[in-house]
Amino acid sequence: MSEEDKDVKYTTVSIPKPLADKIKERMKGTGFSSVSSYVTYVLRQVISSIEEDERKKQAFTKEEEEKVKQRLRDLGYID
Repeated sequence: MSEEDKDVKYTTVSIPKPLADKIKERMKGTGFSSVSSYVTYVLRQVISSIEEDERKKQAFTKEEEEKVKQRLRDLGYID
């Protein structure tokens, strides 16, 4: 366990027993030592994927937006 992990506070989340049993089956041979650690890993992957999708949806970065605005100013389209 890293120093960072020691400082993290945890909470309890309840899941249905049949789901926990499915997770136990799925995690066999993965190296995960508990349902909690496996679920934490999966949730991190899901959240990361959602955040990445949201970043991709952004049309322009702030820097790109400023470059476009400056170009439009230079061309006289905006003040």
